[in-house]
Amino acid sequence: MSETKPRDVQILPIGTDTTILRSRSWARLRFEIEYALAKGTTANSFIIQGDKIALIDPPGETFTEIYLEALQKRIDIKTIDYVILGHINPNRAATLKALLEIAPQVTFVCSNPGAKNLKAALEKEDLQILIMRGEDTLNLGKGHHLQFIPTPNPRYSDELCTYDPQTEILFSDKLFGAHICGDQVFDEGWEVFNEDRRYYFDCLMAPHARQVETALDKLADLPVRLYATGHGPLVRYALQELTHSYREWIQEQTNADINVALIYASAYGNTATVASAIARGITKAGVSVESINCEFADPEEIKTAIEKSAGFVIGSPTLGGHAPTPVQTALGIVLSTATNNKLAGVFGSFGWSGEAVDLIENKLKDAGYRFGFEPIRVKFKPNEVTLQTCEEAGTDFAQSLKRAAKKLVVAKQPASNIEQAVGRIVGSLCVVTATQGEVKTGMLASWVTQASFNPPGLTIAVAKDRAMENLTHTSNKFVVNILAEGREIRKHFMKVYRPGQDRFEGLDISEANNGGVIINGALSYLECTVQNRMEVGDHWLVYATVDDGKVLNQDGVTAVHHRKSASYY
Repeated sequence: MSETKPRDVQILPIGTDTTILRSRSWARLRFEIEYALAKGTTANSFIIQGDKIALIDPPGETFTEIYLEALQKRIDIKTIDYVILGHINPNRAATLKALLEIAPQVTFVCSNPGAKNLKAALEKEDLQILIMRGEDTLNLGKGHHLQFIPTPNPRYSDELCTYDPQTEILFSDKLFGAHICGDQVFDEGWEVFNEDRRYYFDCLMAPHARQVETALDKLADLPVRLYATGHGPLVRYALQELTHSYREWIQEQTNADINVALIYASAYGNTATVASAIARGITKAGVSVESINCEFADPEEIKTAIEKSAGFVIGSPTLGGHAPTPVQTALGIVLSTATNNKLAGVFGSFGWSGEAVDLIENKLKDAGYRFGFEPIRVKFKPNEVTLQTCEEAGTDFAQSLKRAAKKLVVAKQPASNIEQAVGRIVGSLCVVTATQGEVKTGMLASWVTQASFNPPGLTIAVAKDRAMENLTHTSNKFVVNILAEGREIRKHFMKVYRPGQDRFEGLDISEANNGGVIINGALSYLECTVQNRMEVGDHWLVYATVDDGKVLNQDGVTAVHHRKSASYY
């Protein structure tokens, strides 16, 4: 998605003495998996003006200049007493440093892990920091007696929510957010945000489902009227529905039959980003992930996670030519705990050399473990192609575990009468293709059917674990290539592809008007735009309107897929 508007900052009151500053960008800002829908983002910051002034969650360096200009128009920055931080990362450091230059008197308010991260990010030890441990409060005057609720998870060990009983606003930081940019401050007509909020949960929260559930339990008794989220529209109208949905989505993860332990450490955030992409690929295939940041986990937690898992994945940065000590400790626990019939995976990021990945890989090979994907080595910050490759690797890993679980069934049951009957539904064979940035992908599909005359539209059922799924969200564009009888193109897309492998190598293709891929050997093609989609069991049912199309072979006959059972394609 290209940026069609300049970045700006919206300033609006949202409660008594409480103002939001929404730093907005209509372009994708970062190469992280939770931004992959490319719908822009808002970085929400807040001011509470009691007798003392508190600033909550200044944005990252992308917005530093315009944010401080907007903030100065609202208040005198030199009068700010407190800066409350829901979490601290290097991206936010630039804004905090600029803020300190103007207002050196501020006291930072954060969790204990947050204080350590803050000192490291600002490279400054003598900061004025007020550490909140959960039972502590902060009185700003005028009734704003703030409460603090630590809600840590493996990726954000310093996560801290802030609650103001005066306005009944919960400043939820990462919880309940979405990466989408628009003019709405609140979520009136909230159903249009469901898809974005679910995707955000799947990327950021699903790998930490157990910790997110603990966070919700901590927040459950607070009389909240508004979730003031760190990203996206604030949650007012869907407050109960979204909270309930989070509980349901958590149960989907915790009740999964197959579990993977994802163990990692991250020096600069890049390894954590790769871990998130792999986790996303695993969870979308219906396998749960227990994500563990070994820098903050005790040995017993790692041991327990390994014991109950069907497989494990270990990730590490390379520091001084080695894996950091917490990773080496975790690897020792894995080698002494996990039987070598468990599936393994290795990944890591590095600046100049990647010895840590080699070390872990060799140790696991020597111990006789099988690998669910080729070791992933990422130099510097991952880009969108790398993240797509990591996600596909995670999905391959999960599918390998699911296939192994099926083999444990003593005897394969014959297809039931219902499965045989449903299997007689036939569909035309198509290849659906899509492009986003540098990512190009395609899949063989037979569950495609016309859905409307005016406008001309179709539905396509996309399995949740398909690489294509990420590119079939609302407003995405794709191409349906309808195949003619014959097996050449069909066989090409029935191959097992390595993560990140070019799906179109060796084919005669051209680019569609919407950026998708036209297979010139197809019978015809349709250029489509996704209008909406619905979750249906293990698939997404996508409805799209047809914008353009053409018959490429007037004499060809449509290829049709016949099945004997509804339990497989």
